[in-house]
Amino acid sequence: MSTPSFANVTVDAKANIYFDGRVVSHSVHFADGSKKTVGLIYPGEYHFGTGAPERMEIIAGDCKVLLDGTTQVLEIKAGTHFDVAGNSGFTITVAAGICEYVCSFLS
Repeated sequence: MSTPSFANVTVDAKANIYFDGRVVSHSVHFADGSKKTVGLIYPGEYHFGTGAPERMEIIAGDCKVLLDGTTQVLEIKAGTHFDVAGNSGFTITVAAGICEYVCSFLS
């Protein structure tokens, strides 16, 4: 699996920091107006709410995910993704190591 890279973008140098620094990301802005975040999730369990629909691509490490309104825990490994509906949320659990991700905001 190749690691994604992005050309001709603007990156916010200021980090998005959540859960006392256990989840950290940077926003990436594309010329067409779309946005992604790239980040790291350290071991722990975290809940995130969504406004717009999102696609979370796991590029390194692994995690478990429980989408709001569901009961099935998804096991997500590097090279795979999960989608989250808008105005919803998910709980993500990283047991060990660091989980790296790219989050795309879908329209």
